[in-house]
Amino acid sequence: MDGYPENSEHRYELHNGEILEIPKATGKHSTVAGFSARKVGTEIERLNLPYFIPKECVIKPMRQESGYEPDIIVLNEQAIGNEPRWEKLLIITMGLSVPLIVEVTTTNWGDDYALKLEAYESMGIQEYWIVDYLGLGGRRFIGNPKQPTFSVYQLIDGEYPVKLFRRGECIESPTFPELKLTAQQVFAKGN
Repeated sequence: MDGYPENSEHRYELHNGEILEIPKATGKHSTVAGFSARKVGTEIERLNLPYFIPKECVIKPMRQESGYEPDIIVLNEQAIGNEPRWEKLLIITMGLSVPLIVEVTTTNWGDDYALKLEAYESMGIQEYWIVDYLGLGGRRFIGNPKQPTFSVYQLIDGEYPVKLFRRGECIESPTFPELKLTAQQVFAKGN
């Protein structure tokens, strides 16, 4: 991103034109994200899909002054060539390049359930997961009583309806319909 601090030990995101330092992930957060990435990566390989999970990547909607660095992003190798800022800046601007984004929720859960959800939906990103392994999100997002919740948003007619998964329920992923993974398997990595 333009003005993005280079060679910094910190993570940054652009929120409404302002560069904000994002707290580094905790060990549990990183473990949950890593486990989830491994499961998705295994499906990509098993199904021989033209997808990959980059080490770093920024999502920047074209008409917004915001840019986000997702915990996990799955990119389509066949569509990435149309991304004008990918090769030099690792920036994705088109939803067609992204089959799936995953955010693991922390104390800034509002960003995941509001800002990022709205941005990803407006970009046309087909699937968005929010892994709230601590049950931090607002009750309107994860229900009452609050509990660990795995949310799967699938783009249908330009909007993100949501399906919530808890405990031993099997995650239903439109991008990876044969994925064998329960919400509890993911949550256990954060406990």
